[in-house]
Amino acid sequence: MKKNLILLSLVIGLCTISQAQFTRYQVKLRNKGGTANTIANPSTYLSQRAIDRRVKYGIAIDSTDLPVSQSYITQIANTPNVTVLNISKWQNAISIQVSNQTAITTINAFPFVQSVNGIAARTGENGRNELRNKFELEENITPVDFSQRTEQVTADYFNYGTNSFNEIHLHNGEFLHNIGLRGQGMQIGMLDNGYNNYTVLNAFDSVRLQNQILGTWDFVNRESNVTNDGSHGMNCFSTIAANIPGQFIGKAPKASFWLYKTEDDNGEYPIEEFNWVCGVEKADSSGADIISSSVGYYDFDNASFNYTYADMNGNTTIASKGADMAAKKGMLVFNSIGNEGNKPWKFLITPSDADSVVAVGAVTASGVIGSFSSYGPSSDGQIKPDMSSVGVSAMIQTNANTIGFSNGTSFACPNMAGLGTCLWQGFPEFNNMRIIRELQKASSKFSTPDDRIGYGIPNMKLAFSNLLVDYATSSSTIANCNVIISWSSKDIAAMKYEVERKGPAESVYTKVGTINPQAGTTLTNRNYQFINDVTGLTTGNYSYRIRQIIDTAATSFTAIYIDTTNVNSPTNCVIVIPPEPFKELITVQPNPVSNKNLTLIVETPFPINNMHINIYDSKGSLVLQLKDSKAVGKKIIEITMGKFAPGIYYIKFYNEKEVLGTVEAFIL
Repeated sequence: MKKNLILLSLVIGLCTISQAQFTRYQVKLRNKGGTANTIANPSTYLSQRAIDRRVKYGIAIDSTDLPVSQSYITQIANTPNVTVLNISKWQNAISIQVSNQTAITTINAFPFVQSVNGIAARTGENGRNELRNKFELEENITPVDFSQRTEQVTADYFNYGTNSFNEIHLHNGEFLHNIGLRGQGMQIGMLDNGYNNYTVLNAFDSVRLQNQILGTWDFVNRESNVTNDGSHGMNCFSTIAANIPGQFIGKAPKASFWLYKTEDDNGEYPIEEFNWVCGVEKADSSGADIISSSVGYYDFDNASFNYTYADMNGNTTIASKGADMAAKKGMLVFNSIGNEGNKPWKFLITPSDADSVVAVGAVTASGVIGSFSSYGPSSDGQIKPDMSSVGVSAMIQTNANTIGFSNGTSFACPNMAGLGTCLWQGFPEFNNMRIIRELQKASSKFSTPDDRIGYGIPNMKLAFSNLLVDYATSSSTIANCNVIISWSSKDIAAMKYEVERKGPAESVYTKVGTINPQAGTTLTNRNYQFINDVTGLTTGNYSYRIRQIIDTAATSFTAIYIDTTNVNSPTNCVIVIPPEPFKELITVQPNPVSNKNLTLIVETPFPINNMHINIYDSKGSLVLQLKDSKAVGKKIIEITMGKFAPGIYYIKFYNEKEVLGTVEAFIL
């Protein structure tokens, strides 16, 4: 008996010591009983934008949206020696700080309390913990030398400057800016360690003047001021919001922002994960569309909290559960995968392991993976990172009011989040998970993803094209031998449409008309019609397809087929007329050329013994000359165009010295 009493005393003593080392706790509640809020009246706890998002994407408002019971909060707050820190409705939990451990006993006795768990020790009194600096890599900043720069002056909407252009061009992201998608009307919630001096730094002058900062909150110190804290968040903020022409342009500089501090530089404890979830909740309730987070967790100042790789399964940690809940509420969540690639841990950190989070790895502006970028996959086998962006020598605003280069997946994340914001701006009809999937499908390694850059580097023009194809619709009817082709798509005035037709006896489509878009510089849905007279044509099925030229510039020409529609021509449209004499027919396939192999089809009713083919560039210079011959009928000629630069080329055909015809070819 004495031995058992000694053992019991020892256990109690150890538990007391264990509890005593914590001063901050998470109080989990059993229910939301007694709340005055109801699911039927969400306007008392959700902004109209948050409600509209749920309605648009068919997301039900449920008990997780309800605020924590005020009665429960009051009883805990009135407990002696207790300070309420933050409240999480998704976790139905409260974080508290206590100055006397007896308070924990009192709170545990409340019937509505499920559990009380320590999640942090006392805040350090001497500033940042001397044993760790999780932002050490990102704080190693190299100044950008603009004294000898050559500004990137192009036809783009923004004058990026050479270095900034190289970053966005890795993703063809300038295409989105050029068609008016710059973040307008979108809201981004940022979670980090603070946004030091953003109110006076040059990169943010535009967002300040245009009132694009919607709100701020410091979940660590429970105040609205976030300008007197860490600089890591400010650096990340600049990669999205900067607007310094000729030097540094962010990826979504016209978006609006919620700036939240959730990270405590004084230590590393799970309370920061709790803060993180509270920050995402606040962004959701406020109506944010996007989350950009460049913080993550796997080890802590108290090793008893440390995660294992097995915990990186998307369902275990506080942060991953919160991140997936944010996605469930319709937000698009981006998180850096971590800078552990060349450290013993090596793997991704939470919440980038969550299955509905876009985990972002770091590459150079030429697409080479950064050695520090954390490895995937998640421990449950998900492809991680999901994609990669510039995080090696990434451009950032510095505290010295200069522009610098720094390394870290912390910067790859907002780079990708900004571009994702612009893409989603163009297609709000599709939900967050669809945008993620299209970003993955448009990435450089989609068919062969790996554990370093995931699905690869997204091509924003390709992602836009794929979404446009799914968005566009067309139909056709026939009346009095006139086929009426109707279609809807999104465009701006700089784009163009071509209508192509394939008849019942034809194997290829032929262009039958061109439509210029209605005037406008904002990407907008518009409706069009084209009438095609089929009088005298063969009876049968006619297929029409709509080709939308989304980029008409010679060096970046891009056209896509957005939809196809079919109609049957009735017999009363057939008119018997004498056959026309056989004419020469010269075509180019495919056009434009993307794989550098061009096929010429020459069809004549007579043989040509001395056929000349001359190819000229857009300046009229002869770049290639071929000699050939052909018999009566069709001849196919293959030409490799690999040595030619992208642009428009003119191909002229001769029978001896007689010109048979000229066709245009577009080389991508």
